[in-house]
Amino acid sequence: MATVAILGTSGYAGQETLDRALRHPELEVVALGSDSLAGSSASALDVRLNGALPAFAGNDEAAASGADLIFLCLGNERAASFEPPAGAVVVDLSGAHRLEDTSLYPEWYGFEHPRPASAGEWSYALPELWPPAGRLVANPGCYATAAVLSLAPLRDAIDRSSVIVDAKSGVSGAGRELKASSHAGFVLENVSPYRVGTHQHAPEIAQALGFPVCFVPHLLPVRRGLLVTCYVRPSGDLRELLEEAYAESEVVRVLPAGVAPELGRVQHTDGAEIALFEDRATEHAIVVCALDNLGKGAAGQAVQNANLALGLEETLGLRLSGVLV
Repeated sequence: MATVAILGTSGYAGQETLDRALRHPELEVVALGSDSLAGSSASALDVRLNGALPAFAGNDEAAASGADLIFLCLGNERAASFEPPAGAVVVDLSGAHRLEDTSLYPEWYGFEHPRPASAGEWSYALPELWPPAGRLVANPGCYATAAVLSLAPLRDAIDRSSVIVDAKSGVSGAGRELKASSHAGFVLENVSPYRVGTHQHAPEIAQALGFPVCFVPHLLPVRRGLLVTCYVRPSGDLRELLEEAYAESEVVRVLPAGVAPELGRVQHTDGAEIALFEDRATEHAIVVCALDNLGKGAAGQAVQNANLALGLEETLGLRLSGVLV
């Protein structure tokens, strides 16, 4: 049984990570980190959490708990300053360790990376394509996960210069911190693009694929769920490549021809759906991927990566089965 500390438990990603850790047969939660809730019982976060869980500690105290596994659910800049304890497996759900070139952080994340020399110590891990290598794991961003799952297997069979990724996410993708763009009055009955040309997942997608794409995110009037529609010019059999890439995966499902991904099927799960379509009028192929931005796009993938880093069964603790209505 591996012991677990979660830093930043009170945020959306932290809460979702805790939920999966509690259902995990091989993990024991020994520290809950939250600077805002330090000293409070676990029920201060959710009354359904009983006395079996430890009380909240400050994030620094939780990090020093001696846990075998640490989930970093902190803000980007705070996570970038984190010094991993010796011997612990650390999975960072922030963007602090995703970019290999730390000189990009001021432009895309708004801060100078405080530990640039540590960049090479972190493994960027999207399990179906690049399992974690080592004990320090950079968990991919939600949009990047969907775009890269859609496009990475196709890199050598498409025109790389003309790829467009139209992406849409629920409001929880912006985090729990209150901001004008997450007010109900702005979100409900509305769909809007945001951070066009400046979203921090753009360089992450380019790094993972080996080429840039035209990427535009949009905010949907839903709590959770993410869908990307990728437009490409093919030069080979794309379906065969997708099906081969995910044939052994219990997490990523390539749908049969004519079946479209749906947010309703992936919300509250840790799986992803991918579908391929053809636009005969323009000779484009369209690859669509749906996933839950808090599941496969964050906490679910973090647990998946942690399982692999610890040598456990990959899908332990994940939400993958059942029929949601």
